[in-house]
Amino acid sequence: MCTLYRVGSDGEARERINAHRKAHWEATHNCTAYVLDDGQSGRSSDDGEPAGTAGVPMLEVLRGRGLTDVLAVVTRYFGGVKLGAGGLVRAYGAAVSAAVDAAGTVELAYWPRLLVRVDYGAAGSLEGLLRLREDVRLIGVDFGAEVAFELACTDAEILVAWLASQTAGGAEVEPAGVLRVEL
Repeated sequence: MCTLYRVGSDGEARERINAHRKAHWEATHNCTAYVLDDGQSGRSSDDGEPAGTAGVPMLEVLRGRGLTDVLAVVTRYFGGVKLGAGGLVRAYGAAVSAAVDAAGTVELAYWPRLLVRVDYGAAGSLEGLLRLREDVRLIGVDFGAEVAFELACTDAEILVAWLASQTAGGAEVEPAGVLRVEL
């Protein structure tokens, strides 16, 4: 049985592994593999299986599929059938592959976040236009002395030029980090 979890850090992966092991304490093996956001940072554990027969094949499936921010835990209860090293490698890799196929994948992107301030006269129409754009995610709107839009976009340069044209140069724009977006 393979269980997949979305994880964002090494610490979160370890917490999930510990919780999974507690929930499946009676299992003979809870082998693990995870890959984090850069696609290279990852770890695996054979959890008592012969070295290199469980965790490494699981990790290879995750990397081979180009997945990131994912943890795979394969829980195995010994049933009396000895698979041998080759059989273990195939079984653990196949379990992860089948779980990924069943779960599907989500494509993630990192979009620049911007804080855009405009006067109230421009805010209504600008908000409507921003909501129509597929390359923009409106995160929030704050109504203070002026209207502040918090948003993320695919290309900050293009959006800043567009904002200038829509507000006759009246939009004040400042970078506000990045946002991880599901596509």
